[in-house]
Amino acid sequence: MKKLVKFLKPFQIPIYFVLVLILLQSLAELYLPTLMADIVDKGVVTGDTKYIWKIGGFMLLVAAGGVICSVTASFFSAKAASGFGKLLRSKIFSHVGDYSLHEFDQFGTASLITRTTNDITQVQQVLIMMLRMMVMAPMMCIGGIIMALSKDTKLTLVLAVSIPVLIIIILIVQKKAIPLFKAMQVKLDKLNRVLRENLTGIRVIRSFNRIDHEKKRFDEANWDLTKTAIKVNKIMAAMMPTMMIILNLTTVAIIWFGSIRISNGHMEVGDMMAFIQYAMQIMFSFLMLAMMFVMIPRASVSASRIVEVLDTIADIKNPEKPMKPAAKRGEVEFQNVSFSYPGAEMQAISDISFKMIPGEVTAIIGGTGSGKSTLINLIPRFYDVDQGKVLVDGIDVREMTQESLRQKIGFVPQQAVLFTGTIEENIRYGKEDATEEEVRHAAEIAQAADFIAEMSADYDTEIAQGGTNVSGGQKQRLSIARALVRKPEIYVFDDSFSALDFKTDARLRAALKEETGNATVLIVAQRVSTIMDADQIIVLDNGKIAGKGTHKQLMETSKVYREIVMSQLSEEEIA
Repeated sequence: MKKLVKFLKPFQIPIYFVLVLILLQSLAELYLPTLMADIVDKGVVTGDTKYIWKIGGFMLLVAAGGVICSVTASFFSAKAASGFGKLLRSKIFSHVGDYSLHEFDQFGTASLITRTTNDITQVQQVLIMMLRMMVMAPMMCIGGIIMALSKDTKLTLVLAVSIPVLIIIILIVQKKAIPLFKAMQVKLDKLNRVLRENLTGIRVIRSFNRIDHEKKRFDEANWDLTKTAIKVNKIMAAMMPTMMIILNLTTVAIIWFGSIRISNGHMEVGDMMAFIQYAMQIMFSFLMLAMMFVMIPRASVSASRIVEVLDTIADIKNPEKPMKPAAKRGEVEFQNVSFSYPGAEMQAISDISFKMIPGEVTAIIGGTGSGKSTLINLIPRFYDVDQGKVLVDGIDVREMTQESLRQKIGFVPQQAVLFTGTIEENIRYGKEDATEEEVRHAAEIAQAADFIAEMSADYDTEIAQGGTNVSGGQKQRLSIARALVRKPEIYVFDDSFSALDFKTDARLRAALKEETGNATVLIVAQRVSTIMDADQIIVLDNGKIAGKGTHKQLMETSKVYREIVMSQLSEEEIA
């Protein structure tokens, strides 16, 4: 929690207002029982109606002042807590945006969403309570004890018995509740993960008739969370009646011993009534503290999860003294590059060396798991190499800023990703200041113009969340258009033509050849027909280069490439 306090600095003035207002409210509430005692002892007992009206009117003013202070304090505490939550969410969002793929893999998407939403909400709610209670509870407790002592010193011995009992109950509840709150947050992560997988994979689930299986998975995660929540609520449910019993027994004891002291002439009736109210205030202050002690552990768990995200620094950082790449070149070279994923026993790629130059098309082909996507993820520096170097225009990518490096690259991922918004906005995502002409030209080259023209609102057609209202091939073409509008020096296509039919694939490659003539083009593909005309083909097998050259050269020198070609093409097509 301490590490999050710095996010409260912009809200110091509202917090000071809250503290002052709560102090005034506490003083008002502490003063009211004394005024009531005066009314009883000096007004009711003596029959002085004028005095009763006078002090009664003053009590109403004091009570009204307390209410005004309470309402205003609530407003400022809500303002400070909401601002704190907003600032913290923005900080986490921007911080997570700097993560490399390694950190995303470490936390998981579901957990990051929970930490940014639910965990911050938990801390925000407790902050509102703390701003109200961290002044009020101690003030009411200490002030109540002082005022009770001023009314009758010996009667406070009743409180000396009940208060320690209350403290013991609070400590027991806290000890039992903290582990359960920690478990609840972890189980909430699991529930979110199952729900997210269910929603994003709904087509696969339905196509394999696994709806009942997914319901069972969700029910198990849901019931697991529910059982823990019920257990926590049982503790809370047991705590409240226990505290009320102590509260009521304390009241009975005060009346019992107070009546004895009144009959002996050591105490006035009004003082005893005031003493009961002060005792209630003291006990309720402990009740407020108990509520805080129960909520703070859960918030502290949430806070530690938030701090864990903020304390995790991205592996990939910009260099202190970055080197500026040459303008408009786009040469890429791999020098003895090896890479393994964190925790993996084997290297994903090993000792990879090749060069790509502007004006040429380089293709990468290989079996599933051969390391194709891993290799191209090293160019925009989504991961850093373990050994060797990836050079862009003769500069190690680790010596360039990530912004300047990625500015040179037009990346089309294996899984085409579209964002909520219009088709034009999705294409312009590659270049914010792209003109309408540039957007339409990119769509034409990507072979997307025809299906866009058939849509109801043309380029203003809204894309649904996740691109669910367009087909797989349309998604890929829009993703390609997004890269083309950027006009980068390096194009990276990660199996980006897999959803296209052969006719569209051929047209697209012909248009790309003309459009990207002066750029460096890297194509990862499963289909041989897509990469046969490439200037250089890299064949990967188990993370190593099994062949390098043109289609004709590889047919003569690479056994792995020949097997791939023969598995896809007929003898006539090979000839």
